[in-house]
Amino acid sequence: MVTLNINGKSHSVDAPDDTPLLWVIREQFQMTGTKFGCGAGLCGACTVHLSGEACQTSVKQASIGKITTIEGLGGKHPLQKAWIAEQVPQCGYCQSGQIMQAAALLTKNSNPTKDEVVAHMDGNLCRCMTYSRIQKAIMRAASEMRTASNAGTERRAT
Repeated sequence: MVTLNINGKSHSVDAPDDTPLLWVIREQFQMTGTKFGCGAGLCGACTVHLSGEACQTSVKQASIGKITTIEGLGGKHPLQKAWIAEQVPQCGYCQSGQIMQAAALLTKNSNPTKDEVVAHMDGNLCRCMTYSRIQKAIMRAASEMRTASNAGTERRAT
C-alpha cells in the first residue's frame, strides 16, 4: 500500500511499485484530465507535477513528493485563461500535458524567451500542430503573471 499526495489530498493505493502514475490517477481516482497518449511517457500527454517538476512517473517514485494534476490548477490558472484567449485547443487531447509542462516552466522562469519556451516544451507533442498558439499562450500567461505579481508589490500613495 502506497500513500500519494494528489492535489493536496492523501490517497492510499494498492498497486505494484512500477505501475504508471497515470493509470492510478485516471482509473483508481477518476481524475481524467491527465491523458493517456503514447503509453510510454514520450508524447507528454500524461504530464503532471511531482513536487513542482513536470514529469511522467511510477507510483513508487510519485510517493516521495506532492503530485499536482491539471485538476489541481483549479481551472483559473493564468495558463488556462491564456489557452482560451489564444484559442489553442483543437482536438484538445494534449492540452493538459502542455499546460502542466508550461506551468512548470513559468514557476521557474517568469520571463522566458521564445527560445526558452520552445526548448522547455520540446517533449510535448501536439498532433493538431498548434505550437505557435501554445507559445503565444505561454508568453501571454507569463506577462499576465508578472503584471499581477508587480501589482501586488507596487507602493501606493498614502
